[in-house]
Amino acid sequence: MHVIEPAATGRAKCRGCGRAIAAGELRFGERLPNPFADGETTLWFHLECAAFKRPEPFLEALSARTEALPDGERLRMEAERGVAHRRLPRVNGAERDPSGRARCRACKEAIAKGTWRIPLVFFEDGRFEPAGFVHARCAGTHFETVDILPRVRRFRPDLTEEDLAVLVAELTRAAGA
Repeated sequence: MHVIEPAATGRAKCRGCGRAIAAGELRFGERLPNPFADGETTLWFHLECAAFKRPEPFLEALSARTEALPDGERLRMEAERGVAHRRLPRVNGAERDPSGRARCRACKEAIAKGTWRIPLVFFEDGRFEPAGFVHARCAGTHFETVDILPRVRRFRPDLTEEDLAVLVAELTRAAGA
């Protein structure tokens, strides 16, 4: 059974964002069969990372929990949004294309150097694997929503407010077209 519990130490890293989970911080543990030995292994996530990238198991753990979580209603809504829009958990931030060699998984066109793109990941065999990119302008059709900013902020905390404003403008311009 999946768990939500305080981190015993600060040594575990989140499988979603790669940052450390602080000692005492509530974390989500997804229990999976151990691929290397008998028994199970636990993959640890920050609560928000779990709601964004592993919505189904996170909702299972949340429904089994008797105590309320801080910010639990927002996390539940984000996880439900990820279940409703099946491609949304694949969002792994946003970035400007450095080379112009990538192709968009939605429209199959090249992503021009310097334009905004959304990196994608798939969860397979207990790991997140890179899965290509989507133009920011194609996000609405690919993810069936343009409401990806909370996920972008979580997985790319280094983006400036100016970067986010340009990205939002591109997302909304494409949605309105």
